Formats: sequence, structure tokens, C-alpha cells
Amino acid sequence: MRKGFWHSFSTGGLLLGILFFAASLTPTLLPRNFLTQGILSGCSLTVGYGIGAFGGWLWAYMELLQLSGRLLRVAKLAAATGCAVVAIISLWLAARWQNSIRELMELESVDTAHPLEVCLIALAVFAILIALAKFFRLTLRFVATRVSRFLPGRLSNVIGVIAAVALFWSVINGILFRTALRVAGASFQEYDQLIEPETEPPTDPLKTGSSASLLTWDKLGRAGREFISSGPTRKDISAFSGREAREPLRIYVGLRSAGTPELRAKLALEELKRVGGFERSVLVVATPTGTGWVDPAAMDSVEYLHHGAVASVAMQYSYLASWLYLLVEPGYGADVARALFNEIYGYWITLPKHRRPRLYLHGISLGAANSEQSTDLIEVMRDPFAGALWSGPPYSSRLWRWLTERRNPGSPAWLPRFRDGSFVRFMNQHGEFADPASGPSAVWGPMRVVYLQYASDPATFFEYRSLYREPDWMLPPRGPDVSPQLRWYPVVTLLQLMLDMFMATDAPIGYGHVYAPAHYIDAWVEVTEVRDWSAEDITRLKQHLSKP
Repeated sequence: MRKGFWHSFSTGGLLLGILFFAASLTPTLLPRNFLTQGILSGCSLTVGYGIGAFGGWLWAYMELLQLSGRLLRVAKLAAATGCAVVAIISLWLAARWQNSIRELMELESVDTAHPLEVCLIALAVFAILIALAKFFRLTLRFVATRVSRFLPGRLSNVIGVIAAVALFWSVINGILFRTALRVAGASFQEYDQLIEPETEPPTDPLKTGSSASLLTWDKLGRAGREFISSGPTRKDISAFSGREAREPLRIYVGLRSAGTPELRAKLALEELKRVGGFERSVLVVATPTGTGWVDPAAMDSVEYLHHGAVASVAMQYSYLASWLYLLVEPGYGADVARALFNEIYGYWITLPKHRRPRLYLHGISLGAANSEQSTDLIEVMRDPFAGALWSGPPYSSRLWRWLTERRNPGSPAWLPRFRDGSFVRFMNQHGEFADPASGPSAVWGPMRVVYLQYASDPATFFEYRSLYREPDWMLPPRGPDVSPQLRWYPVVTLLQLMLDMFMATDAPIGYGHVYAPAHYIDAWVEVTEVRDWSAEDITRLKQHLSKP
């Protein structure tokens, strides 16, 4: 029985699976604990096994040269020994590989039990997935056996494969996945409607959700109420800078505030006009993430830099996390961003140029991609807005990808340089990409666009083509927050990056998909042309906003 059990496994599948398992232990962009690493390694082992088993079947099906007898046994023993050695060495190095990332991000090192814990979890995941695969095979055989009564054998096998794939895909996509999305959406909607007991409606008539507001407090959503009730006040800003400040204006329209994006956008415009948003010196149209969240690090920093003379407006378009949409429907929410921009910009261009505020766009994650798509830059050239700050642009961002692919020779993909930098610049923790050969950036043009991105952000640098080719951002020189021991492996790297994207917001602040106030300050200084702050005061503001 034991012999029959082991003979039920594909030798080629096990060998390739072990190699995939070993490759999965190498570092990518973010650190992994023993649980996430074990799940990833188990999935990699299964995928490798599946590819190897299919390759062996295809080889035999095509009746290609087959080894036999002693030669076959020697080949199997040599291959098994080699794969086992690779796996043992990889497990021995696993903790060191993980620590190569953790050291860069100033995290504690993993313990010595890490490889053993990873191995046990990976085997459990492998067993579960193999059981599901065997159930798939039984389904295929069941269908093929029934169909073979009426059709030739090979045709019945093909129909069996199609039927089994269709059945499993309908269960996974039509039942499990879509049901999970509906349940998650309903749960997040209920969560979004909850009123935090410690958060009362504002009494200031200039606050959205107050009794004087056009928008009711209970329909702003959880993220909207957090956005309105948080942030620095006029007193906070004055106390820090020692200068006269104004009360920052924040407008937020929840998903339940009106039935259509167009109606919600009109509400946003009227609320902005009501509170005097167009009388401030800076106006920011912020596109939130999938959950409706607006990064406080971004808004707090620009409000301090401009002494509170800032009005910002945002509009919710979803309840779910951005990464779900990035994997399934990366363009989701773009129509809402366009509706809001069209309303704000359409009114803004009617105002006298010497009296209207400087208009900026902002977005993070999926919000950055949607903010990009909210306007056609060609159409606004007749009367351009002042600029944009897009942080953590996801891999689906069209303009970001176009600019990155056309970057200047010699500049890395993780921090490109586009032409002379008069229109767009890329920044990370250390500012712009410095290349003495390309010279200093030219003077900014009428519109300033800055992308704030970290080399360790998987939401930005995930790409499906890593399945079969090495991404450009892996080429030397590497980003300062990327492990020098990172290597590309076909298939496995894609699995690693998918897990990284799922864990992107679990990174420490200043890495991954978690953007630090200090880096926002540098970006806003460039975008909004801040000139009345000394270098010492900028440093002091970074320290102030970086306090937990």
C-alpha cells in the first residue's frame, strides 16, 4: 500500500515542485512570517508539482524517448538527490534571506525555528491542494466515462477536461469568489455605516456633516467621518509654525450621499462653494482608496505647509480594499473620479485666474490610478491645473506605466527620470533619482506632476509578466529598500509578488505601500512650490508629523 501511495505521485512533478519550493523561500519585496511563507511555499510546491506532472504526461503522450531499467533508476536518484540538496540548502538559508529584508526595514530578525515551521505549513498546504486536484481528476474521469458511451475515447477525455474545468471554475469564480466579494461588500458596507461612539457630528458650520452642511454626518461613511474629524486645526498649525494660520477645509461625499456619481459630484461642488473652498490658496481634489480612505499623512502635511489655507475634497466610490479591485477590476472607480474632477474643474475655470486657488490632484494606491484617469491632460492644456501628487501608483496606472517605459536611459525602473523633469518627476524616500550624467532637472513647467513611490511597494511593481520574464525593476542598481539577494524565478516570482501585494499595507511605515509623512512633505514641497519654509523648519515638521 505504501508503494502504491508513493507511485501515485509523479516523479517529475515532485522534483520540479521541490525546486519551486526552494525558490519560494528566497526574498522578494516584503518580509514574510512563518505562516505566510509556509502558505506561499506550499502553493509553490503544488504549482511546481502540477507543471512537472503535466510535462511528464505530455512527454509520454507524445511517445518521446523514455528511459528504462537501471538508467531510469540512476537518473531518478541523481535528480532526487540534487533537488533534496537544493531544498535543504534553501531551508538553511531561509531565515537569512528573510532577515536581509528585515534588516533594511529595521525589523526584528526571524528565529531559528522559522525554516521548520515553514516546512510543516507548506506540507499541510500541499496535501490540501493535492487532495483538491485528485477530486478534480475524479470529476474528469466520471464525466469522461459517461461520455465515452456515446463518443470516441479521446474526444470524451477532452469533454471531461472541459466539463471539469468549467465546473471548478464556476464554483471558484461564480460561487466562492463572487459570494466572498458580495459578503465582503455587505460586511464592509455595514461597517462603513457604523457611527463611532467617540465621533460626534461637528458643530463648526464650515465642517462637512454639521447642521449647516449639505451632507449628513451619518451618510459620510466611516472613512469620510474620520477624514472630516481628523487633521490639524488652525490652532495646531499656528502653535507649531508660530505664524497666523487658517482652518483647513475638508469636504467628503460618502457613497450613500446620493444615488449616482454625478449627483454626488454636484453635492461636493456645492459644499465646496458653501464653505468658501475656492477662496483658499490651494485646492486638492483627492481620490481615496477602495475603502474610501484618504491618507492622513498626505493631507496633514500639505495643510501644515500652506498654513491651513487648503481646501480638499474627496468622494467615496467603494467599500472594499484596493487590492481586490487591482487583481480583478483595476479600472473600478475611474468614472467616479472623472465625475468629481469634471464638476470641480468645470467651475474652477470660470473663476478669474488671479483669484482662484491653485488646483491639484492627489490619490494613493487605486486612488492614484483613478485620479490619473479623472482627466485627459490634453484637454486641460488650454487652462491647466497646477499639478498632481500620486503616491503608490499601482501597476495598472496607465500614465505611470507609459512614463516608466519611456524613461531616460540609465535611470532605473523603480525611480525613473523622464526627459528633463520639467513636467513629471519620480521621488522615493531619498528624493529624486540623481544621475550626474543627465544633469540637473529643468525648471518646472506650468503643471507639476510627482509620483511618490517606494522600490519595495508591490502594489506598484507587481506585474503579470513576471510569470515568464524578469521585471526591469529587478535589474541593477536595486532600490535602497530591496534585498540584494532577491532573484527572479519563472512562475514563483509571480506567486511571491501576489502575496506581497496582499500584504502591502503590513509593511513598516516608509516601506512597501505605507507612505511616511516626511516623504509626503518633500513631494508636496516640489508639487505646490513651497518657498516660505527653511530647511530647519522642514526637518522639524517631518519630526512633528512622524510622531506616533
